[in-house]
Amino acid sequence: MGLVLSGGGAKGLAHIGTLKVIDSLGIKVDYVAGTSMGAIVGALYASGYSGKQLDSIFRNADFDNIIIDNLPRASKGFFERNNDEKYALKLPFDDFKLTLPSALSKGQNAYSYLLKLLLHVNEIENFSELPIPFFCVATNMETGKQVILEKGNLTQSIMASGALPSLFQPVMLNNQVLIDGGVVNNYPIDELRAKGMKIIIGVDVQDGLMNRDELTSAPDVLLQINNFRTIKDMEVKSKKTDIYIKPDIKDYTVVSFNDANTIVDLGEIAGLEKVEELHMLPKKSSNSNLKLTPYQQDSVTINQILVKGLEKYTRAYVLGKLKFKSGEKIAYNKLMEGINSLVATNNFDSFEYELKTSKNKEGFDFYANLKEAETTTFLKFGVHYDDLYKSGLLVNITKKRLLFDSDMASLDVVLGDNVRYDFEYLIDKGFYWSVGLRSRFNNFYKNINAELLLDDAEINATGLNKIEVELQDQTNQFYLQTLFRKDFALSIGAEHKRLEISSETLATNNENEDFIFENTDYLSVFGWLNLDTYDDKYFPKKGILFNGDIHTYVYASHFNTDFEPFTLAKANMGYAFTISDKLAINLQTSGGFKLGDKSTQTLDFALGGFGNDLINNYIPFLGYDFISITGNSFVKAYAGLDFEVLKNHHLTLEGNWANVDDDIFDSGEWFTLPDYRGYAFGYAIDTFLGPIQAKYSFSPEQNQGVLFVNLGFWF
Repeated sequence: MGLVLSGGGAKGLAHIGTLKVIDSLGIKVDYVAGTSMGAIVGALYASGYSGKQLDSIFRNADFDNIIIDNLPRASKGFFERNNDEKYALKLPFDDFKLTLPSALSKGQNAYSYLLKLLLHVNEIENFSELPIPFFCVATNMETGKQVILEKGNLTQSIMASGALPSLFQPVMLNNQVLIDGGVVNNYPIDELRAKGMKIIIGVDVQDGLMNRDELTSAPDVLLQINNFRTIKDMEVKSKKTDIYIKPDIKDYTVVSFNDANTIVDLGEIAGLEKVEELHMLPKKSSNSNLKLTPYQQDSVTINQILVKGLEKYTRAYVLGKLKFKSGEKIAYNKLMEGINSLVATNNFDSFEYELKTSKNKEGFDFYANLKEAETTTFLKFGVHYDDLYKSGLLVNITKKRLLFDSDMASLDVVLGDNVRYDFEYLIDKGFYWSVGLRSRFNNFYKNINAELLLDDAEINATGLNKIEVELQDQTNQFYLQTLFRKDFALSIGAEHKRLEISSETLATNNENEDFIFENTDYLSVFGWLNLDTYDDKYFPKKGILFNGDIHTYVYASHFNTDFEPFTLAKANMGYAFTISDKLAINLQTSGGFKLGDKSTQTLDFALGGFGNDLINNYIPFLGYDFISITGNSFVKAYAGLDFEVLKNHHLTLEGNWANVDDDIFDSGEWFTLPDYRGYAFGYAIDTFLGPIQAKYSFSPEQNQGVLFVNLGFWF
């Protein structure tokens, strides 16, 4: 008795419900054939999983991460994180031509997920030797002909059969470029009959034709045209099927993975409608056992690591990203983390790997076949609005392998109310000392606390508490960086900073000239120590954070006539954890102080505002506007509650407390009740553009509220 399962994307999950009915009746299945999602479900069933086991597996699957290659933040290095967490759109740019990606996903997460599920049969290269013999269908993209896959790498074969055009990139297999088998044969009943099957159960999850009332959009029309051939084929093939099962899933699409549970249930209902016919089929013998039993590996021993396909990158580079070595036993999730770290570099178009049982040894040999990325230039775009920088359009060009095989150059240009740029170049040596250059220009207009610019006598003389200023900051850095692990970095370097602050508020002898507070070039040496295991930059649910920064300023140009060397040090520590699936808590504490000369105030700490990635020593503080509280030392505590009411919809409740003044660590004021308090509640939607947030904050000291609005990733 044969079983044929059609393709249909997410609708193919209905196969699982029908398999549960088949298993409950004890029906003996002698051969399984499938296309696309039917191939994936069919291969798992043929490898020994029951319908009930598959139901449990796919009900708990995170399809968003599996399909779209949403790699965990922890798998990315610092440079990759910074380069990924501010762009809404990324496009290849090759030979001065802007192109579109070949697909939304490389299929890396899907491959890793299926490989783990099929690890118990990874040594079987002839699919007829599986517990239940199996084959699937793919399409040769170059010839348009069908390809029957019944030997080789099982995981790679079903990935090829399910490589839905535009969603997954084509799969190279046996020197053929393969895509979804549904393009040519979405229901391989004739090929299954040729295997000698006299009785065939068929489960069809394909779309039917829509009527004129349902054809309401261009995608509907294109889908209808695409379905003409397959539906016409099914008119013939359904009649060749001895027991034809068609679940009622017309209300769902090929990407309705969020409705997985309902679709599985509808497949079970369809199977139960045919229970009388199914009951008449041959049953498994009472002593019938599958040759192999599925199991899940918690850990694996890697005996050898064999890497193919390298030209520009070295074996040492690959092993450094994988972070496991020959002869060690590692947890399976650590294996996946290493693979994700290599994939997250985006230096490879594909990464195929297998785990093969070692000869005469317990454990596996790790075989990796890499295809280095041919496109090394990308254009990226982002949009943002906040209350400090106002509106901005971000245009980025990123170039890999600019001068060396392991380098990357990135240039951000922000166009809008405040023009900015950010250039960074890194020769990435991983756990060795990497070499980096960075140049950044910031510009904004803001009404700020006069204490940052004037002494007490000047404030009393002018009577000003706030001053409208234009601030321009250009910072150039050379640094060396080494990683202790991918999320723990130490950097040391030298910095040149040009700081200009001017205002129209204070009159000069020439009314057309702004009053100049600062027009100075500073030279400093610095050190950073960064540890970041937060799972999300904007809405963390787990992880720890530590940022330590120390700058020693050794020179200032002639404008700052009173300059003497001084040091500024600051640190921020955070811990995020969950109370439930919906509720997360983020606790942070931070502080900073100044050593040496105290006369230069413009680089002191200034608290206020909301957001990320603020320049210099500007520290976010809810309840107060940007750059409202100033001093050469501070301590701050923060607590935030994040309730995810719906997926990507967040209600937040936050509070922060601080002491800020000059020399509070000398006076002991740092350890007193807080002088400044701020509280906020807000609503945020996490979108592909970045967070869209509105926060209403209130400070008891000011007895007034401040509304902060943010659109898009911070940059």
